[in-house]
Amino acid sequence: MGNIVAIVGRPNVGKSTLFNRLTESRSAIVDEMSGVTRDRHYGKAEWLGREFTLIDTGGYITGSEDVFEGEIRSQVKIAIEEADLLLFVVDVTMGVTDLDRDVADVVRRSSRKTMLIANKVDNHDRISMAAEFYSLGLGEPYCLSSINGAGTGDMLDELIKYLPEQNPEPVEDLPRIAVVGRPNVGKSSFVNALLGKDRNIVTDIAGTTRDTIHTRYTAFGHDFYLVDTAGLRKKGKVHEDIEFYSVMRTVKAIENCDVCILMLDATEGIEAQDLNILWLALRNNRGVVILVNKWDLVEKSTNTSRDFGELIRNRIAPFKDVPIIFTSATEKQRLLKAIEEAVRVYENRKRQVPTRKLNDFILPIIQDNPPPAIKGKYLKVKYVTQLKSVYPQFVFFCNLPQYFKDPYRRFLENKIREEYDFHGVPIQIFFRAK
Repeated sequence: MGNIVAIVGRPNVGKSTLFNRLTESRSAIVDEMSGVTRDRHYGKAEWLGREFTLIDTGGYITGSEDVFEGEIRSQVKIAIEEADLLLFVVDVTMGVTDLDRDVADVVRRSSRKTMLIANKVDNHDRISMAAEFYSLGLGEPYCLSSINGAGTGDMLDELIKYLPEQNPEPVEDLPRIAVVGRPNVGKSSFVNALLGKDRNIVTDIAGTTRDTIHTRYTAFGHDFYLVDTAGLRKKGKVHEDIEFYSVMRTVKAIENCDVCILMLDATEGIEAQDLNILWLALRNNRGVVILVNKWDLVEKSTNTSRDFGELIRNRIAPFKDVPIIFTSATEKQRLLKAIEEAVRVYENRKRQVPTRKLNDFILPIIQDNPPPAIKGKYLKVKYVTQLKSVYPQFVFFCNLPQYFKDPYRRFLENKIREEYDFHGVPIQIFFRAK
């Protein structure tokens, strides 16, 4: 299970700069996937081998401070409800403002674990200026400059001490399936149609992490957990900005599942936000099934679904090996097909290929299609094995691992996909020196 860290604070204190600084090691991964926008407000960060999901609340507030005071407060409340740790950012050049006090008040009363971050400490003179933030009653401010990175290492050393140890996987070996997607694509209708009126096929089980509910679904020969995302639970007393709330919920659901059913709206196609959700699922090595909902509202000719599927695959490249199903939650069309596909992807994610079988298959292919020589050096793969892990990871033992490039990695991945069924599942490939 992942940990969620939310960056909160009033506008213009440098929340987004800090977010970019902490997630920048991942920028290459973002670029690999065409169509992923740079204005993502959630991403993965890693420090000393501990990975966590970072959420920048700043991206959800536009306009001036006075108009949006209420909105800032409500978003802090959502972040408090959903995150494991808060990074409360203040601006050392501005000193303590009324809005800082306001946010600090909400945070303090929640008793959620919080680190106070004094940003824009670009020189030694400014360290002493950070002292006035003790008055917020949130302990010692961590001084850093998110622009040039000074102090971020020390801050991250502290941050990972605050994170709870990773929760163990649930005892039962049952698939955990989450229905995710933008607001209003029909997630609630899908879930309600699936669960039906007959509520006795469903039992609510408190989730493995605080606040996430897993609903046990046993019908039509299936047995799995549906991870709460859309509308399975009341939203508490916060009347919040819907988009931000849904992002917090989505991130949490992805962290808590094995397979994501990513729901699209057929009338709108695949949008930047959908790609962001997909990216996060892949980054977390979760299985993916794409569900194109409201298909009953689309004018159809002979090849409509084929063309639409092709369009989606082009947008999500290079990861194209994913099931795409056209449904209508209101008309109850192909809902069970979606569930069957998700369970199949779950099985694919667990698939282990015996080492001998794998080598007999892949080594002749490498011999016939060797990686290009670099600086006159020939690259040789000795053997390959699949790691024992909850998702597919393959290690290729070779002479010069640093010279194997992404195109060749993708070539090997595609060959493995063609031979073994990893439909809907991201694969990781590593090169190691023998």
